[in-house]
Amino acid sequence: MASLSKSYLDLVNDCDSLPYDEPLQAPREHWSTLYRFFLPEDSRPHGLMLPEIVKKMPWTSDFHVDHTARAVHLKPEDTTSDLSTSCTNAFSKLIQRSIDQDNFIVIHKRHSEHYPIVGYKHPVKFERYAGNLFGFVSRGAHLTVHSNTKDGMKIWVPRRSAHLFTYPNCLDTTVAGGVPAGEGPFECIVREADEEASLAEDLVRREAKACGCITYVGLTDPRGNGEQGLLSSDLIYVYDLELPEGVGCRQNDDEVKEFHLMSIEEVKQGLRAGEFKTNSALVMIDFFIRHGIIKSEEEKHYTEIMARLHRKLPLPTAAE
Repeated sequence: MASLSKSYLDLVNDCDSLPYDEPLQAPREHWSTLYRFFLPEDSRPHGLMLPEIVKKMPWTSDFHVDHTARAVHLKPEDTTSDLSTSCTNAFSKLIQRSIDQDNFIVIHKRHSEHYPIVGYKHPVKFERYAGNLFGFVSRGAHLTVHSNTKDGMKIWVPRRSAHLFTYPNCLDTTVAGGVPAGEGPFECIVREADEEASLAEDLVRREAKACGCITYVGLTDPRGNGEQGLLSSDLIYVYDLELPEGVGCRQNDDEVKEFHLMSIEEVKQGLRAGEFKTNSALVMIDFFIRHGIIKSEEEKHYTEIMARLHRKLPLPTAAE
């Protein structure tokens, strides 16, 4: 790790890693081979699947695969329930079959919390571990916590526990988590801040500041474990929190190994060394830009980095 020297653009490339389909170039192989995933009563695809995943998925009769059109359609057989219920139940049956057959490493024979399908007009849920198999948009929320010290701004940076399934032992955003069904991004931050960093709810509600969001389209890599090359269209809501004097972050669950109060230069060193979880590196770069640590006058790839942190996702993020 220490021998690496990644630029900010390198770190963006590590996370926003699906090639762009540039209008002046031939269509990229990634795009032309993908299967689009459709939901009832919506002409827009809500997922993008690799052909090998489509072939391996133990489809139930609720799903219809059209290999000629490279499309998968969810058409629930249950017509007595509303669409939200029938579609959610169809996903549950499919994931249960996958667990029983142990088809996919990323599911690792376990159920997981429910996430919403972003941008669909009906509230449909699926199990988190299966999201990248379908190429759904996922929502996350990240909180960067910092303190002003006599030596200047410092950032509270946790190291992930060694036993975690994804990115073990990597440096991370102070507080971060996926946004489950039925919960908003800010409520996710409030909950995770207590669970991961021992930060009081009233402090977070009062002082945390919403700072927009970042978007990217990645491909799963070895540090994430599971199947490789799966599409990950991510929408991350970012928040900042400056702690009052005498307050700090403290490990409160087994996902965090330890916290460090790091100087800006120490964080930069961790980024250059590739020690950060890939999307947490993007959150840190976004923080650096907003706080004037990365300046357009000094970073030659400033414009590209800004654009890549806010990539237009290839799937809907709002209902029609």
